[in-house]
Amino acid sequence: MSAMKKLPDAEFDIMKVIWAHDEPLTTSVIMQEIGNQRNWKPQTVNTLSLRLVERGFIRTEKKNGKELYYYPLISKESYLKFETGDFIERFHSNSFLSLVATLYEGNKLQDSDLDQLEQWLKEKRD
Repeated sequence: MSAMKKLPDAEFDIMKVIWAHDEPLTTSVIMQEIGNQRNWKPQTVNTLSLRLVERGFIRTEKKNGKELYYYPLISKESYLKFETGDFIERFHSNSFLSLVATLYEGNKLQDSDLDQLEQWLKEKRD
């Protein structure tokens, strides 16, 4: 796979469904979990899944005749590391302090979050 790229929201939503399961999924399972609430047709799920195959995020395998099963090739953790790194680079010039300050000033952090961050930093230094 070439360099990882940001997924469009609809494809990311499908990946979240795939990542949430330990076993490979079919189009019908994806439809039950997200497609129906989004008013997607099965063809929409198939099209989005094909794009994920082309991007190297999933692979497909036919089982039981013609039903396609989707397998993740990129872990949720790998993708979240990529997205987080990209976000910090683009919006905070690779400054973790800038990110935390923005969250704090925007009232997105509570004292308990700061306590957890402080504990995490202490553990990393030890």
